Amino acid sequence: MNSPSTSSPVLSIPAKLLAYLQMMRPANIVTAWADISAGVAAAGLFAVPIPSDQIWRLQSWAVAGIDHIPALLWLLLATSGLYGGGVVFNDVFDAELDAEERPERPIPSGRSSKGEAIALGLSLLVIGAIAAAQVSWISCGLAIATALSALLYDSVSKHSAIFGPLNMGTCRGLNLLLGISIVPAMILPLLFLAIIPVLYIGAITAISQGEVSGGKQRTGMFALGLIGSVIGIVLGLSLLPFYQLWNVLPFTLLFAGLTVPAFISAARTPTPECIRTAVRAGILSLIVLDAALAGGFAGILYGLVVLSLLPLSRGLAKVFAVT
Repeated sequence: MNSPSTSSPVLSIPAKLLAYLQMMRPANIVTAWADISAGVAAAGLFAVPIPSDQIWRLQSWAVAGIDHIPALLWLLLATSGLYGGGVVFNDVFDAELDAEERPERPIPSGRSSKGEAIALGLSLLVIGAIAAAQVSWISCGLAIATALSALLYDSVSKHSAIFGPLNMGTCRGLNLLLGISIVPAMILPLLFLAIIPVLYIGAITAISQGEVSGGKQRTGMFALGLIGSVIGIVLGLSLLPFYQLWNVLPFTLLFAGLTVPAFISAARTPTPECIRTAVRAGILSLIVLDAALAGGFAGILYGLVVLSLLPLSRGLAKVFAVT
């Protein structure tokens, strides 16, 4: 993780709080908000069918969706706790390795003890589950499954070239379903949507395995192929009712422009620097991918609202590392 520059605003944050925030990866948490927002859109709360003779009109948000704003806020808090807790435990399990490879991180640098990090991670995961329970027991179940999946990745599966990417992708898939759970009856019909973050996060996780010492070209090509599959699926969803392809295209083009060149570079030259660039682009572009899904299900205006999270995430990424 890169250390903040001397001109960074983090200097005004108390040292202990700064260490906690660095472990929580605030920029990444914003991308989790986008997952929830896309899931809510897929659930149909903000979708309004457009007559064929009025297709040029922007879809408007359904008044019924406004009634679900409290539930949406609870889900955003839930995903913040789940994601934050998951990445904190990642640092806990990696403390010894980070002491050799990334000694500037909070635990190996002594700015946070391992015990403090464990307490922080557990607190965040519990907050995530409790917040999800305010929406429904189904949401709570998905939150618990997400937390357990994150802990499995942190402790065991991330060391596997196959199960690591699949496990991390599952975490994101569950997070998307957590958003859909705002309308519990929509979870089963839309369960297949979880394959999108599974494939995409699988691509990022696979290529990130060479982030420290370099990777392999075949891994980069595999990751690039997964991204191509994700783009194909997002466009192919236009076969679904009320999923508007024209609302999806602008976001999909932006997504491809942000990710494909970086992943091609990492595949051609799998050096740690190129791989870190691709991973960073991939993580932050999650918001654009979610905006594409949101735009398809709820209209371009809703998609733009989700996309507006991108500047916030990028701004936080300049202060706090995303990997």
